[in-house]
Amino acid sequence: MTIKNWPRVIALADMNAFFASIEQVHNSKLAGKPVGITNGLTGTCIITSSYEARSFGVKTGMRVKEAERLCPGFIQIPANPVLYAQVSTQIMESLQDISPDIEVFSVDEAFLDLTRCKKVWDTTPEVIGMMIKRKVYSVSGIKCSVGISGDKSTAKWAAKLMKPDGLTIIPPWEAEQRLRSVPVTELCGVNKGIGGFLAKRGAFTCGDVAELPISVLGARFGNPGKRIWYMCQGKDPDKVQNNIQAPKSIGHGKVMPPNTRDKDVIYMYLVHMAEKVGQRLRQHSLRAQQFSIALRAKEEWLGNKFKTEIPTNDSQSIVLLCKYMLKNYWHGEGIFQVQVTAKDPHPEKGQLDMFTEENNKTFLVNKVIDKINDRYGEFSVSPASILNRSDMPNVIAPAWKPYGHRQTIQDANLAKKY
Repeated sequence: MTIKNWPRVIALADMNAFFASIEQVHNSKLAGKPVGITNGLTGTCIITSSYEARSFGVKTGMRVKEAERLCPGFIQIPANPVLYAQVSTQIMESLQDISPDIEVFSVDEAFLDLTRCKKVWDTTPEVIGMMIKRKVYSVSGIKCSVGISGDKSTAKWAAKLMKPDGLTIIPPWEAEQRLRSVPVTELCGVNKGIGGFLAKRGAFTCGDVAELPISVLGARFGNPGKRIWYMCQGKDPDKVQNNIQAPKSIGHGKVMPPNTRDKDVIYMYLVHMAEKVGQRLRQHSLRAQQFSIALRAKEEWLGNKFKTEIPTNDSQSIVLLCKYMLKNYWHGEGIFQVQVTAKDPHPEKGQLDMFTEENNKTFLVNKVIDKINDRYGEFSVSPASILNRSDMPNVIAPAWKPYGHRQTIQDANLAKKY
């Protein structure tokens, strides 16, 4: 049967062992070898591994020493986030040849809504799935698994069923029955907290949830709860989102050596994050006036929201706020993490007229520094206080997109594991 009679046609393309596969494609000596990716050569935790390594029991989150014990010939490779982002961008751009309605869900996943293309692609869902797989492989050499159904949640669940290099089709009219016995926590977005809430009400599977009144989930979780009720019936109403909304915040954080009490070290981490926030604001021609600056102690966060005199994207202005916070909110507690966030980013257009001559000079200096760093690498020119910063490399941010303000690399310690 062709997709012509489907009310909605949603596909999810999920790249297989993405980071490890890229390394194998770009280095023929690694093809067919058990590879594990870590955050730098000094990284001790595996963020993803090839299927050859997985066959020996190597898993994401496993320590390298354990992987080497389980897997003879295990090869540790430091992550190359810039390369991974480049390959992902190529893939996402190529998929627009199949449908312009595409949502980059993560660096290695994308939803395609083919509903508007049904007349163009008047063929079977199997053919559509193979088109997607061939397109991904043609631009990257990477294999992917594809799930196709009538809604996003079912398509994403279907893509997990056959890995690696699989294709699973669930027609919309079969979705509810196929999901009936599936644990609700297997659906994307249903975390342990929601799962526990449902379990207390005797709902463990999608079929159980569908039998609850929708008001039970709506009263507790609002619209997201109502969406889960529909998801469990294969009727996820969420649309493929191909527009990136303006940022509500821009922030960077970093996990520190546990229980750090050295003021100079804490300050170095804060300056590092302030510089990254300032660079991103300038990169996207944004300014902010409100900043959240915080330190995570053992049992609580220390810090507050602070305000600059005028909207800014100058890193040194943010650093001054960090210095004030450290002086007034930290009293020697052991610190585990730092976070600096611009809370109200908005376009800088039209604001330069308000600046003093000194601020104009700062603007020009930052522009020169950013050009140097763009050409020679991040922090080629940087404050002396962060010259001895941690050598933990950057990674792709969880909210990464191939364009716009989300096209960013963040610090490895806070990375989502792929």
